[in-house]
Amino acid sequence: MKYLRILLISVPLSFVGYFMNWNATTMFILACIAIIPLAGYLGSATESIAVYTGPKAGGFLNATFGNATELIISFFAIRAGLFDVVKATLAGSVLGNILLVLGCSILAGGLKHKVLKYDAKLGRSTATMLLFAVVALAMPAVFTAKIQEDVIVGKYMTFSIITSIIMLITYVVGVIYSFKSQNDLYDEKDEEEEAQWSLIASTVILAVATILIAVESEFLVGSIEPMTEAAGISQMFIGIILIPIVGNAAEHSTAIIMALKNKMDIAIEIAVGSSLQIVLFVIPISVIMSLFISETPMSIVFKAGEIFLFGASVFIVNHIVKAGRTDWMEGLKLISVYIIAAVGFFMIG
Repeated sequence: MKYLRILLISVPLSFVGYFMNWNATTMFILACIAIIPLAGYLGSATESIAVYTGPKAGGFLNATFGNATELIISFFAIRAGLFDVVKATLAGSVLGNILLVLGCSILAGGLKHKVLKYDAKLGRSTATMLLFAVVALAMPAVFTAKIQEDVIVGKYMTFSIITSIIMLITYVVGVIYSFKSQNDLYDEKDEEEEAQWSLIASTVILAVATILIAVESEFLVGSIEPMTEAAGISQMFIGIILIPIVGNAAEHSTAIIMALKNKMDIAIEIAVGSSLQIVLFVIPISVIMSLFISETPMSIVFKAGEIFLFGASVFIVNHIVKAGRTDWMEGLKLISVYIIAAVGFFMIG
């Protein structure tokens, strides 16, 4: 965390750039850099509060604020009508967690400890839930494959809303279930972690970080269209690769640190659990939110390429979780798949 503090200089610089009308590319870069440490502070504040509230309430806080950065960015992107960017960002967050975060964690931990062992039963329920979530997410795309997007938003929008509500209910029930079935993991975290700040300080930091992330997200979203036009980069690449890396940078580092400590149970829970939150919580909330903040609502229908990557990634992570052991080579394979996808989105979009 101490290294991330250096990046906080981008926060005041972004405000200066906004008022002095700096070019879109500069503003995009500054906003991206600023969000990285702010997301780290938001996560640390949430974890500190969780220490004071206990494992169950702490687990609920982590589940709620775990992907707050993505939700805030989605809010401003939806308000700007950038639905493709929103969907790409959320899809990229899932792919980034499963392929990049888990891959880097396994690679780093495997190089240090050779073979990484973990409780296959512990992450199996989360991985299985993720498989269900991706299947549920694919269904609207299957049923509306031959229907125009404007017709989906109009006549078939109710389908998106019903699907979103069912996924949200499943997520809430799943969170309650995980509290009861994964108490050992929560207890392990609480025994080893101490609060970084006092309860009052943590609450203040959480509030300030959330507000600043909201401001930086508005800067970020406002610069996407002019920046992509000037730089010749597709919005799909920005959404599915760059923004998710920025929003999850602090969380990524935590998973890698856990793997280096040979605590792959926690590293897997961070990567897979975060992906599950995106699919079952952030995506449905974004669809419902669009009804109130946008003239045209956003459907829950994703592109075929995104659905394929969802399915392939979940298939891979289920195989790894059920094995109970892994090594650095599997981590390298996950990273390789992610890089191939990144190059494809950059060159083809």
